[in-house]
Amino acid sequence: MRTVFRASLRTHVRRYVAAAIAVVVSVAFVVVIGVLTSGARAGLMESFGAAFRNADYVVDADPVDASLDTSTSIEVVDRLGDNANGLGRVFLPARAGDWQGETTVGPIAATKELRWQKLTSGRFPERTGEAVVHVWDAQAREIAIGDLIRIGEGPTTTDIRVVGLVESPSTMTQASVYVTWPQFLQWRDAPTFHVGRVAVRGEVGQLPEGAAAYPAEEYVTAGLAKLNNDTDTFALMLLVFAGIALVVSVLVIANTFSILFAQRLRDFALLRCVGATRRQVLGSVRREAAAVGVLASLTGTLAGGGLGYGLIALINTLAPRTPMGAPDLPTPWLVGGFAIGLVVTMVASWLPTRRVVRVSPLAALRPEATVDVHTATGRARLALAALLLVTGLAVLGVAMIRDSTALMLAGGGSLFTGVLLLGPVLVPRLVRITGALLGPAGRLATENAVRNPRRTATTTAALLVGVTLTTAVLTGISTTRAAMDEHRDRQHPIDAALTSIDEPVTPALLDQVRRTPGVEQAVAVDGAVAQVTGIADPIPVLTAPDSAQVARDGGAFSRVEPGTIRLDLGAFEDLSIQRGDRVTVRVGDRQAQLRVIALTGWGRAGMVAPETLAQLTDAPEPHVIWVRAVPGVDSLQLVDDLDGLADAAGAETNDQLQARAAEDRQLDILTWSVLALIGISVAIALIGIANTLGLSVLERAREHALLRALGLTRGQLRRMLAGEAVLLSVVATLLGTVIGVGFAWVGYETFVKRALAQATMHIPWPALGVVVLIAALAGLLASVLPARRAARVAPAAGLSLD
Repeated sequence: MRTVFRASLRTHVRRYVAAAIAVVVSVAFVVVIGVLTSGARAGLMESFGAAFRNADYVVDADPVDASLDTSTSIEVVDRLGDNANGLGRVFLPARAGDWQGETTVGPIAATKELRWQKLTSGRFPERTGEAVVHVWDAQAREIAIGDLIRIGEGPTTTDIRVVGLVESPSTMTQASVYVTWPQFLQWRDAPTFHVGRVAVRGEVGQLPEGAAAYPAEEYVTAGLAKLNNDTDTFALMLLVFAGIALVVSVLVIANTFSILFAQRLRDFALLRCVGATRRQVLGSVRREAAAVGVLASLTGTLAGGGLGYGLIALINTLAPRTPMGAPDLPTPWLVGGFAIGLVVTMVASWLPTRRVVRVSPLAALRPEATVDVHTATGRARLALAALLLVTGLAVLGVAMIRDSTALMLAGGGSLFTGVLLLGPVLVPRLVRITGALLGPAGRLATENAVRNPRRTATTTAALLVGVTLTTAVLTGISTTRAAMDEHRDRQHPIDAALTSIDEPVTPALLDQVRRTPGVEQAVAVDGAVAQVTGIADPIPVLTAPDSAQVARDGGAFSRVEPGTIRLDLGAFEDLSIQRGDRVTVRVGDRQAQLRVIALTGWGRAGMVAPETLAQLTDAPEPHVIWVRAVPGVDSLQLVDDLDGLADAAGAETNDQLQARAAEDRQLDILTWSVLALIGISVAIALIGIANTLGLSVLERAREHALLRALGLTRGQLRRMLAGEAVLLSVVATLLGTVIGVGFAWVGYETFVKRALAQATMHIPWPALGVVVLIAALAGLLASVLPARRAARVAPAAGLSLD
């Protein structure tokens, strides 16, 4: 049988190349998913979790939702020394040159391994009296290396020399000025001093009561999930695409080998007739499959790793503000991809030959009968398909009720498998319906496409999987993006605000702001400067009936009921007021008792009803200018320009653009990762349909030769095959679109609404229309090479093929 084994590899090299391609792309898909998800997580550690990038553990409160005591944090840092970095900040008065105001000061790690800030120029501080400044603040306040900043008040006032400029990618512990730990502790008695977490390298040791150590990566992942109502988006993405990768790999490889060995059933039967035993035939098949599986799986593993890292580099080039990290080699995914390719190849090669070795050689030499619903096999197939469909629908219903992602994947897999088993019955009927729209010109292509229902269903399976995946994910991304945008609009309704306490803002300043590049709209907001109990400094109290012109949330945040005051609690570092408290708001000799409502996103100002403002003053004046930025603007440059105008007018700038940009990073990383995975999956689907069509043409060489002998020209044969491919592509795409939208709705009900309670499902019809068009064109392109090959075969030569 060794001679037969070698002869088979030589004789069927073209078919085995097609099979090897199926294995390579399937294994590569699995590996690419591993690399991309690892890169996405590494990117999040570089941005959201930058403060814990090189840490092994994070010391925080136990439970983590509580607040870690500052004295406990200081005790941990003092005990561990250079292996610990306290993360906190203090809000202090400061002066640098002509600028005077308040700034946030944070500590910087003693060792470079735990320094999460990125040095852009100069050096890091090495002793007390030195500091680095965030580049945003340095640019806005015209601070340069070598300048002195006076920080603090009273006996803690200290002159600090700027020795460098830094970027700090994480907003969790971001500050304007960073000093050494001993310098930072000089302000420990300040009311706003706080150290809430400690990043630790190495062992943590014994911790005081109320503190616990959490693995750094798990801590960051939990923090991201907390932002999405305790939903780990990346874990869901990994789980979903891992399941999809497994299904796609099994389908593509199994379909290819099913056609490949179906074409060789007569060869196997002939070997049986000349004396080969069942064991020898199966052994030969297994050796052939093992050779193809090992070489193709190894190639796919290497290709997938290279493609994954290449996609990360491409994403970082196309979207430099969306950092994808350089992940460690995902060994489990490499091993898993290789194992999937080899195991599925062995199983897929054995199943088609099982029937031929179980029947007599003469029976196996007869033409294969098509599976019919009226036969026992056909009825069993339909019964299993019906069972899987019903079970899948039931499990999906339970998944939506229980918000279970695992049940959603199980139900989706069951339902989709049922659809695939139903394919020999469903797909030919859909092809006939679609082909009827083409008139007489498409009749031959339609009849040829549905002549073998199992072959028709097999050819469309790969594209059906790809389109279903694409539709579901595009719909999911559209829904999530819209919901996240709405959420950010509520959290940050105003992009930037210029606030003047001492004097009203002038029409000239408003005109200058409106003419600033990057400003879409700006409005002056009337109010009065008031003293609010619980807030040390006076703030503007505003009413804004025209806020819809600039507010991202349509002005909803500014609509306040009489008797209440709405405060942006995130804008006051020294605030002792809680939501629901009653405060006294005083303007001159007038006052009002108001209940506090807390929201975020417009700065150090209070929002009241027009009736309340009229109670406090008879002559409201504009003290604030609200700014709406042009989409995609360079936020750093715009804020710098607005700071310049504000400084000249004696006003202060509140910037929400940077916060929006930081919150966008997680979704951008997720979106780019998913888009890359979609691109890979669609490419695999297209390779799968081209591969299957090519093998199908080889299988039908005698049919095509007979059509040529009956008078069909080469051009007509090519057009017939092109029409057949387009029919199959369009049917698979339309069916996949319907199923994909259904799966997207289940995903929306299962975990999107859990993460974003106010999310509304959005179906991106234009994008889905493009998918249908691309799939039809892809089917047409996939038919070009097989059709040219079929047309080149002379009728007499084709009829002599076996």
